[in-house]
Amino acid sequence: MTDLASLSALEADVLAAVAGAADEAALESVRVAALGKKGSVSEKLKTLGTMSPDERKTFGPALNALRDRVAGALADRKTALADAALEARLASERLDVSLPVRESALETGRIHPVSQVMEEIAAIFSAMGFSIAEGPDIETDELNFTALNFPVGHPAREMHDTFFLPEKANGERLLLRTHTSPVQVRAMRAGTPPIRVICPGRTYRFDMDQTHTPMFHQVEGLVIDESAHMGHLKWVLEEFLKTFFEVPSVELRFRPSFFPFTEPSMEVDVRCRKLPNEVRIGEGDDWLEILGCGMVHPNVLRNCGLDPDKHQGFAWGMGIDRIAMLKYGMPDLRDLFAADARWLSHYGFRPLDFPTLAAGLSS
Repeated sequence: MTDLASLSALEADVLAAVAGAADEAALESVRVAALGKKGSVSEKLKTLGTMSPDERKTFGPALNALRDRVAGALADRKTALADAALEARLASERLDVSLPVRESALETGRIHPVSQVMEEIAAIFSAMGFSIAEGPDIETDELNFTALNFPVGHPAREMHDTFFLPEKANGERLLLRTHTSPVQVRAMRAGTPPIRVICPGRTYRFDMDQTHTPMFHQVEGLVIDESAHMGHLKWVLEEFLKTFFEVPSVELRFRPSFFPFTEPSMEVDVRCRKLPNEVRIGEGDDWLEILGCGMVHPNVLRNCGLDPDKHQGFAWGMGIDRIAMLKYGMPDLRDLFAADARWLSHYGFRPLDFPTLAAGLSS
């Protein structure tokens, strides 16, 4: 039997069930029980067909209103449950927006200091009009020693100083170059004066301690023409060191020395201030040996097909790793080759920090 009192009781029961639904699955069960094909509200609506016209006028609007209120309550509860689920998810996946933004791979990657310093050297000498020449790491004895005026029996030709490859059937032994000077020989034989080149690259010697590694990086420079002299050499070295170390001026001290490929030969010291954990170039009363240089030996010119009565020149060489350590305060040469990501993150350079003289080498 359908009467208004029973409809009110049914509505109270259904709305209570809707309010008590803990999640969307429970709410769906309540909907099916009330508005489904055989639901309690749907069964009441089916009785309209058996009622008299007067009863339909009374109960029809009441039953339709009940159905609409139940449907509205279901929709409101569904929205409330969805909002509660979203709040719970946000609470569990909370993001601390005060944390720094994670850097992209482009920002976290670092250029090795040796690579950066090689770019700095190239930028400086390119601005002076020098070209960059390169050659193979594996060289012949003739290019590494003989053409450079190393006499037979020189200590550098021995196994304890040089890495030799296995001897060939014809008796020839290739080797890992001990300096980038073979590139100078190649440049003189391939070109005609005037020649102005720098030769950066890897070199190899049988040595290992805090300041030496079996593989290291070196840059050498060469100038050949008809009038090059020591004054030009001094100016080139002063300009390079001043620009590289980014100081207003440098003072150099030239000391007599000996190299087979230059005559006269000199070691060059630069004025500096030696502190406990730092060396400051361009100031102070201390001196630090920085490179070797000299006028190209006439025998080397002859070995490269040049007439020493017509052409002359000068050359110099320095360790890239060493000047990188001096400039950027790296205490141990071996760290440069340790492949330690933490060290590289500290001493490395951002990929887009490309050195230029206009923007600054180490900006």
